Amino acid sequence: MGDYPLIEDHGLIGDLQTAALVTTHGTIDWYCSPRFDSPSIFGSLLDSEKGGFFKVAPVDKTYATKQLYLPDTAVLVTRFMTEAGAGEVVDFMPVTGTTATSRHRLVRLLRCVRGTLTFQVDIAPRFNYGRTQHKLHYTEGGAVFVTDELELTVHAVREPGDVRLVPQDLGDHDMHFTLALQAGQERGVVLESFADGPPRHIQHVEFMELFDGTVEFWRNWLSQSRYSGRWREAVERSAVTLKLMTYAPSGALVAAPTAGLPEQLGGERNWDYRFTWIRDASFSVYALLGLGFTEEAQAFIGWLRDRVHEKAGCDGDTGPLNIMYRVDGSSDLVEETLDHWEGYAGSSPVRIGNGAADQLQLDIYGEALDSIFFAHERGIQLDHGGWTSLRTLLDWLSDHWDQPEEGLWETRGGRKDFTYGRVMSWVAFDRALRLAAASGRPASLARWSAERDKLYQQILTRGWNAERQAFVQHYDTKVLDSSLLRMSTVGFITPDDPMWISTLDAMDRELVNDSLVYRYNPEASPDGLQGSEGTFSLCTFIYVDALARAGRLNQSRLILEKMLTYANHLGLYSEEIDLTGRQLGNFPQAFTHLAFIDTALTLDCELNKARSNGAAKSKAPPESYL
Repeated sequence: MGDYPLIEDHGLIGDLQTAALVTTHGTIDWYCSPRFDSPSIFGSLLDSEKGGFFKVAPVDKTYATKQLYLPDTAVLVTRFMTEAGAGEVVDFMPVTGTTATSRHRLVRLLRCVRGTLTFQVDIAPRFNYGRTQHKLHYTEGGAVFVTDELELTVHAVREPGDVRLVPQDLGDHDMHFTLALQAGQERGVVLESFADGPPRHIQHVEFMELFDGTVEFWRNWLSQSRYSGRWREAVERSAVTLKLMTYAPSGALVAAPTAGLPEQLGGERNWDYRFTWIRDASFSVYALLGLGFTEEAQAFIGWLRDRVHEKAGCDGDTGPLNIMYRVDGSSDLVEETLDHWEGYAGSSPVRIGNGAADQLQLDIYGEALDSIFFAHERGIQLDHGGWTSLRTLLDWLSDHWDQPEEGLWETRGGRKDFTYGRVMSWVAFDRALRLAAASGRPASLARWSAERDKLYQQILTRGWNAERQAFVQHYDTKVLDSSLLRMSTVGFITPDDPMWISTLDAMDRELVNDSLVYRYNPEASPDGLQGSEGTFSLCTFIYVDALARAGRLNQSRLILEKMLTYANHLGLYSEEIDLTGRQLGNFPQAFTHLAFIDTALTLDCELNKARSNGAAKSKAPPESYL
């Protein structure tokens, strides 16, 4: 690993337009501004020498460290303990609001809580993924890092009588200084992009206004949650994490705030996730409404409506929806590699942009319609223009669903007739029919109903493999695929159907490894990429959900409890987990946290049903945990 922290050894802070990762040793090693998908300012997570960082840590290297969130907030506290003293770094970003802005603030408070402690502070930005040179200008109130496109201002948090910060090794690129503190003393640094004035001294009372305002925002927001189930702390931390990954001006949810973190150390599966996938964001509607966050769900439905309306009537090969967009709804996601960066722990290439953006993935239409229908049932309804565009989308799908596609895993090994894509196309027509009936709006009912029925028959005929006694990944293979665990969730098949029980058993034998679930076997079903990958945390959670719906509650609950042990010290998940329990892939990943929330809601509901029905004993033998 060399100079690279473990992926899971990070916390996340943000202001609802961008975000930063902070290591357990006090280093901000990933930060893009002014948006999630903007070029990086600090990127040592992907190149420890050339990426840039903002480090705050004790001069004494023999420290122990702990990290936590201030309860019910996104304010991160990194604690350092030495024999001489103990200190804390409190990190947060004041929330920017719903208007897009280039002004963002990273706030870092340094405090000593016991004895004495001297902090070393190193600010070494590398703008535009380390491709743009900058100058450093010192002033009476602080310093400014300057490029042709961006200015980054350093303000000092200090009282008038405090000793002035004296930079070490004055140079024209990086800023270094030390702060010696005694118990009870506090100092700090505010890093501000596109500040509205020169560097200045920020007094403690102003700092506390920023701190108190940020704490109040997060606690007020989280107080809307209606969840009071068995996993409340973990669910609410996931909710805060998802909110941190939401771009407030549009309501779009990024898949992750990072790019290039590997699915296999040293491998090539390193993707840019700083965009909004139709699929992932659609899942957010279920989770957000399930917890009671109506405003966020409504914002995404509005964002989705705009995407549907933009390409209504499109006859293109990939359809009226792209699979992903930038947070503002634009679709310029040209993929390129950063060849001057070595990648996380030598995992290259480092990719920015995403070449899968123009793939045909038919499942997104089912996910979009399912989320729209779910929202409709809870009072978030489409206007006339939205319904008209939706009808056009369904007309396109009627003509184009019966063709090979790349599938939801974005494989680069050629198009196939993926069963999951067909299942979700069935969902699209089914939910459209229900929407039309519920709202009394004009629709091509006969055609949609006919297409839905064709899909149903085709999936049962070609998606079912009699030899495997299971539904399979695509029509020309015997390979299993964990995406199909959602078949009962979306209502295509009942949870107690013998075909479904047989499929669950087959997946348990082939894709489940000590409760952790693989997407599929890439050796048996080549996906056009070299190397292997870890188990997918998303897939493990939807496996738990499927087990719960099938009545296997003890097994479902045990796997969920095991899965909770794989979260990091703050309750955050990346995309994957390797055989040693380490996290892999972009971090934190929205899809994983969304799936966890959905699963917790489902399992809570099923356990409560079982408890209320406890008096009427089941005729089936007791289910064992082992």
